[in-house]
Amino acid sequence: MSKGKGKVGNNLKPQVIYEDDFLLVLDKPSGWITNSALTVGETPVVQDFIFNNFDFEIAKNRDLRSGIVHRLDKDTSGLLLVAKTERAFRALQSQFKRRMVEKRYLALVHQKLEPEEGEIKAPVGRLPWNRERFGVLPGGREAFTKYKVLKNFKHPENADTFSLVELAPKTGRTHQIRIHFKYVGHPLVSDAFYAGRKTSRRDLVWCPRLFLHAFFLSFNHPQTSKRLEIKIDIPADLKKTLDFLVELE
Repeated sequence: MSKGKGKVGNNLKPQVIYEDDFLLVLDKPSGWITNSALTVGETPVVQDFIFNNFDFEIAKNRDLRSGIVHRLDKDTSGLLLVAKTERAFRALQSQFKRRMVEKRYLALVHQKLEPEEGEIKAPVGRLPWNRERFGVLPGGREAFTKYKVLKNFKHPENADTFSLVELAPKTGRTHQIRIHFKYVGHPLVSDAFYAGRKTSRRDLVWCPRLFLHAFFLSFNHPQTSKRLEIKIDIPADLKKTLDFLVELE
């Protein structure tokens, strides 16, 4: 079972949202890297958190990533699925590969997004001239992101507009959502990688981090095959960001 909640320094710890004998679902804070790597430095890592705070069957198994089935970008917050047994890990991985897992995100994007509902289809790959970045590339891996605008907003001190969007990626490419919305001219708010340096600096004055939150996860339970749906609220920092803006009719 889990130990210790609260904060690590100035960073929130991952919170257990759901747990049974076969799996658990964590709420990953923004600023946490999902998987251990040699290059993480002092950045907190979810895999290390599981390794040090849980004692289920594969919690200490580095080859199975301490049970972490998928990943979220460092700056993205939200739901992360963790298997407790190797059998559950393999079964849940298979569901991701077969696109049986439904993931939904909330994002705030620049400018009013039109049409208000649609799908972005554009292949994603690693940029040959910058191996740390990804982009829309001919010959990249296929990537699909469905979206629906929930609300539109205006900055209270200038003419900038924004759309709060619910997203349902059908594929799980690295940085897919961020790349797709940059590609269609609506980069995510406070996206230091893809919105551009000048834009992201302006955003960070009133939105302290990337506005991207994985709020919904649905999958078949690896033991019972029953469909599970997990949903969480928007975190306090992003709610405060929305409260700062003026909602448009």
